[in-house]
Amino acid sequence: MDKFLQMRVFTAVVDSGSFVSATDTLGMSKAKVSRQIGQLEARLGVRLLHRTTRRLSLTEEGEVFYRRCKNLLGELEESEAEITSRSGQGVGLVKVNAPLTFGNLHLAGLWGAFMEANPRVTLDVTLSDRVVDLVEEGYDLAVRIARLPSSTLISRKLSSTRMVLCATPEYLARAGTPAHPSELTRHEVWAYSYLTLGDAWRFEGPEGPVTASIRPVIHTNSGDTCRAGALQDRCIVLQPTFLVGSDLDAGRLVELLPEYRSIELGIYALYPTRKYVSPKVRLLIDFLVQAFRTRRWPD
Repeated sequence: MDKFLQMRVFTAVVDSGSFVSATDTLGMSKAKVSRQIGQLEARLGVRLLHRTTRRLSLTEEGEVFYRRCKNLLGELEESEAEITSRSGQGVGLVKVNAPLTFGNLHLAGLWGAFMEANPRVTLDVTLSDRVVDLVEEGYDLAVRIARLPSSTLISRKLSSTRMVLCATPEYLARAGTPAHPSELTRHEVWAYSYLTLGDAWRFEGPEGPVTASIRPVIHTNSGDTCRAGALQDRCIVLQPTFLVGSDLDAGRLVELLPEYRSIELGIYALYPTRKYVSPKVRLLIDFLVQAFRTRRWPD
C-alpha cells in the first residue's frame, strides 16, 4: 500500500475539482483514481469527500487531511529536489505560465530544445495574459512583461521591449499623420485592455512628459487583435516591438511620433520566493536567460 500515492491522488482530486480532471494530472484512469480514494477512506475509517453528480466537496475530516497532505507532499518534493540538486540534474514537472502572444511567438520554439537537453523534465505550459498567483495556483515559473518585476517574487530579466505607436501607410494616407500625441483623440484607436497605462497613454517628448487621453473604438485583451486591426488599415495602435517589430522592419507598419517615446517594458522570469529553488526550475531559468541573450526582435 503506497500511502504517499493515495495522498497525491487525494490532493489532485481536490485541486482539480473532480475525479475526471484528476486523471489528466495523474496519468491514471478514472477507475484507478476512484479505487485509490476508496482505499484511503477505508484505511482511515472516515469519509473525506462528499460526492454528488455535479460536484465534490470536502468533509470536515477531509479539510484537515487535505491541509496535512499538501504540507507533507510539499516537504517531500523539497527534500527530493535538495538531494537531486547535488548532481545538478533536473527531474520532474515544471508548471510554467506566460503571456499568450509572447508565448506563441517567442517561447513556443524554445521548449523542444530545452526538453532535448533535459529529458527527465516535463513541462506544463499555460498561456494567459491574466496575472496568475504563482503560489496559490501552483506554478513554478512565470514569464511576465512589466515595467518592474513583482516585489513579492524573485526575478531574472530575460529581455526588454518598447511600446511603439504605429499604423499602416494606407491608414495615414486616409486619416492623416498626427504631429503630436494630443491629436490621437481625432484618430481611430484600438487599445489593449491590460496595458497599465489604460486610456491615458504617456510619452516622453522634446518638451518633457506628455499624456494623451485616447478614445478607443475597440478595447481588447489581445495584442494580436490590435495588430490585425492596424494591418487592415483601420487604426492606430500602441504595441510592443516583440509583436510589431517585424512589421515595422518590413514597412507594413510605420512608427508614429518617434520623438515621443512610450514606455519600455522588461521581460522577466519570475518564481516564488522560496528558500530553495529546485534544479529543474533553475535549469529552465538559466536556459531562458541564455536563449534571450541572442534572441531579439526588430526595434
